[in-house]
Amino acid sequence: MSNLKEIAVDFLKLVASGNVREAYQLYVSPDFLHHNPFFQGDAESLMLAMEESATTNPNKELEVKLTMQDGEVVAIHSHIKQHPDDIGGAVVHIFRFQQNQIVELWDVGQAIPEDSPNVNGMF
Repeated sequence: MSNLKEIAVDFLKLVASGNVREAYQLYVSPDFLHHNPFFQGDAESLMLAMEESATTNPNKELEVKLTMQDGEVVAIHSHIKQHPDDIGGAVVHIFRFQQNQIVELWDVGQAIPEDSPNVNGMF
């Protein structure tokens, strides 16, 4: 088994840098489905939305903070900014793999507040 955490991180980095189709060609299974509530559950709709986001936000930044793996499930906790001056958001992507390909994806995000009483921060 390849290092699934590395595959998941590379997928996210490719998508964030605008290389969405390359990410899909390298890592996404033909049986892929996702759970983002804003798009249909198929690969094509999410890929097109990711491409549109890359076009709208060509200077997107992704900083991986934590990776976790349990068997064929990988979770990546990241700080994502739409542009360098954006405060950004904390996002968790959960990937399910089969035969080193992404077959299922969940994503959960939370905006980073400008003022927070929590001294520990989001990360």
